[in-house]
Amino acid sequence: MSLRRTATASLLRQLGRWQQENSRAPVYRQLADALRLLILDGRLPLDSRLPGEREFAAALDVSRTTVASALGVLRDEGYLTSRHGSGSVTQLPASRERIPTRTGGTPLLDLSTAALSAGPEIHHAYQQALIALPPHLASTGYDPQGIAPLRTAIAQRYQARGLPTTPEQIMVVNGAVSGFALVLRLLTGPGDRVVVDHPTYPLAIAAIQGASCRPVPVALPQTGWDTDGLAATIAQTSPRLAYLLPDFHNPTGQCMDAKTRAQVAHIAARTRTTLVVDETMVDLWYDAPPPPPLAAFDEDERVITLGSAGKSFWGGLRLGWIRASAKTIASLIQVRDTLDLGSPVLEQLAVASLITRSEDFLPARRAWLRKRRDDCAAMLAQLYPSWRTVTPPGGLSFWVELPGALATRFAASAENAGVHLGAGTRFGVEGAFERYLRLPFTHETELLRQALESVQPLWLQLEQNGNNAMRRVV
Repeated sequence: MSLRRTATASLLRQLGRWQQENSRAPVYRQLADALRLLILDGRLPLDSRLPGEREFAAALDVSRTTVASALGVLRDEGYLTSRHGSGSVTQLPASRERIPTRTGGTPLLDLSTAALSAGPEIHHAYQQALIALPPHLASTGYDPQGIAPLRTAIAQRYQARGLPTTPEQIMVVNGAVSGFALVLRLLTGPGDRVVVDHPTYPLAIAAIQGASCRPVPVALPQTGWDTDGLAATIAQTSPRLAYLLPDFHNPTGQCMDAKTRAQVAHIAARTRTTLVVDETMVDLWYDAPPPPPLAAFDEDERVITLGSAGKSFWGGLRLGWIRASAKTIASLIQVRDTLDLGSPVLEQLAVASLITRSEDFLPARRAWLRKRRDDCAAMLAQLYPSWRTVTPPGGLSFWVELPGALATRFAASAENAGVHLGAGTRFGVEGAFERYLRLPFTHETELLRQALESVQPLWLQLEQNGNNAMRRVV
């Protein structure tokens, strides 16, 4: 079996500033915590070989004994295995219900995932789907474009948002990431460049790299989008396509205004660049609905739009869709034949029911999420006054700016307290955003408070150590 080898330089960038000065934890334990976090976050691929102990130690400027001890801890926990002739290879433990900690197996609370559990409307939608299922049982169930009732419902949804769309312009897929992977398979080849917002959705980075393409980041300002930077990057790198999240951007929560959408569409037309626009968060607005879809500003059919039922309704549905020209949809159908034979019919019927009835329950969900957002903001101001946040107008999380490059160290420490945090480096290319965390507000308020209070002492210790180090430099 051919193993992927993790380059030493890349691993160092991912680790960031992993070592905590004046920490009571031994250095080998700190290194083990940081490596475990990379594996759990997916930033260190599974079944990949780490650098040799001697090489790794030299790169980290620590003793070989420190590296060997850290790797030994991860082997004992099940995160590494030793293979003859291959060294240490990453894996996940057989069971991860509890994460080993110094204090003995604290249950893990996942604050790295921004998603919601199912509401009562999901059960009702499946009941309606079962009623609507019999006419479809006479078919094979294989439909690479998706069943007509769902494509019609999605097309009408776009029409209502100001984007004329026919069912022939819709393709149902198994989630937005699956749709993006399909687009990459159609339009790119190994070594091609794909422009992305920076930061961006981590699974989009993984999909780009999985297609053997190179993500090319364009930094997001504190507010809005840098259209000049986007135009310059496209002109300088000649990408095959650009992947953007204009609707309550993940992770920042920003929403692109109508003027900027028109500018971005004009840049794409002028440079003949295909835009892939991910609208996964489009329904989760709290202050005002977003402008019309970016594709509504596109006259050359260069915009491919991705949608998803995962955030609006429930992630367990595992359904998304692609909206593009009928010609592009026909090409995607041909490519899909090499991957799968379509999406589950029952789930498609359930999503069609949810889209039709969405205004019966989405307003209440928005109000409920807005209160959680505001409660979380007040909590952060009270418990972490040095953190900087901007209240997002939509989405499911805060993009938190820390006072120093402490994200990896804090996330690794929190892991030992049973709290899994989303370090900002997950959302960047080559280990960027060490000064940021993404913090979802989707958990119950009291559960979130309990988690934030439990890791507050760890943060205060890190912050104090950082301030001491800064005073020594001064």
